[in-house]
Amino acid sequence: MNAYEIAKEQYAALEVDTEKVLDRLKDIPVSLHCWQGDDVTGFDQKGPLTGGIQTTGNYPGRARTPEELFEDIEKVFELTPGTKKLNVHASYAIFEEGEFADRDKIEPKHFKKWVELAKKYGVGIDFNPTFFSHPMVKDGLTLTSPDENVRRFWIEHGKACIRIANYFAEETGQTCVINFWIGDGYKDIPADRMGPRLRYKDSLEQIFTEAYDFDKVKPRCGILHGRFK
Repeated sequence: MNAYEIAKEQYAALEVDTEKVLDRLKDIPVSLHCWQGDDVTGFDQKGPLTGGIQTTGNYPGRARTPEELFEDIEKVFELTPGTKKLNVHASYAIFEEGEFADRDKIEPKHFKKWVELAKKYGVGIDFNPTFFSHPMVKDGLTLTSPDENVRRFWIEHGKACIRIANYFAEETGQTCVINFWIGDGYKDIPADRMGPRLRYKDSLEQIFTEAYDFDKVKPRCGILHGRFK
């Protein structure tokens, strides 16, 4: 008896039909994270990873260009069964030669090639704003920063990402889950716990004044260290 048959019997004892579960899973899309192909390097910054990011770093054969990353992703699509989506980070904007837009100024056109890839395989795209590995991350803070210039930059980044998520949903015809994950926080106990939380709340409220289709774009919000509560 193989391992699946053993597991099937054990689940059956709990009144779980594994065949029905597997059949249902065929229609539930699982996002393939684009950053798995290049170790969260991205295309818009040349500096080190910062903001609570932990990766293996410069592994042999990691993608170095959009073309190489696309080749890796396409191979995974070809070899992996089941329903899939792409998950793209904002730092993977693709610029034409001589062009650059900072994260508060990125536009849907900078993700056109991602949409073309998604359409080729008939998949949707989920999206992550990139609140790390950037000079405007000050003292480890972005949307909770007491520096209003820093906070304004990241609020505008969030709004830009809402517009891009809406573009993904419209172009692919599939829901775009946009994940507002930030690395803000402290590993010790800060004197002020309420201030950062109120600034975070205000930042999100400002970001979500950006218009989007509620049926097509699904925001999620999270914080890494969580030492503000």
